[in-house]
Amino acid sequence: MPNPTAAMLVIGDEILSGRTRDANMYFLAGELTGAGIDLTEVRVVSDDAAAIVAAVNALRASHDTVFTSGGIGPTHDDITADCIAEAFGTHIGVRDDAAALLGAHYASRGQEFNEARQRMARIPDGAALIDNPVSIAPGFTMGNVHVMAGVPSVFQAMVATVLPTLTGGAPLLSQTLRIDRGEGDIAGPLAKLAAKHPMLSIGSYPFQNNGAYGANIVIRGSDAQALNAAMTELAKTFPNDTN
Repeated sequence: MPNPTAAMLVIGDEILSGRTRDANMYFLAGELTGAGIDLTEVRVVSDDAAAIVAAVNALRASHDTVFTSGGIGPTHDDITADCIAEAFGTHIGVRDDAAALLGAHYASRGQEFNEARQRMARIPDGAALIDNPVSIAPGFTMGNVHVMAGVPSVFQAMVATVLPTLTGGAPLLSQTLRIDRGEGDIAGPLAKLAAKHPMLSIGSYPFQNNGAYGANIVIRGSDAQALNAAMTELAKTFPNDTN
């Protein structure tokens, strides 16, 4: 039985402009791999409402789970929550439970729970809150879409909250073999190996070192026995060129 699938939607002009380097995809991919959930697609969209709504609807229809990051803060360009409400065709407004969390947080710090901060308590009707132990402002789950902050420490905390609630499959295993030959020399045998082991993913990642060409061959799959067999076969095919 195939593993459940997931997609990620990264939202924000700052990612596309190069001002911010996204770290959340890397983290999420590792966590999902360990849980047996296959991250099969990642999209990055700007702070454009129509683009966000279209991406959310496309991804939630084609994947078991969708994670979003970014755009749920207090500023005018934080429009993700509104877009999720539009995508699901539901109302959004300041919700009592979210407002109570945020109000108590700012009161304890002697700060005003002003209109800008109240924006972070706007939650689509029917959504479930995602706990945020780092900075209190909650994310939320709507259907199969988990809406999370873009700040890496907060995103990671929210993933830790959501992941145990999801149904996973077999964790993805991987092994790597370095071959000191160019890809043109190894492409044929790799194609035959891939055809012989259709349940495994075999990838070639080339490198150049001091003028010499080589490739790291990464074999991935959930069946440890099949993975070991394929790796052994690969090593035997290139006995004098592996490390």
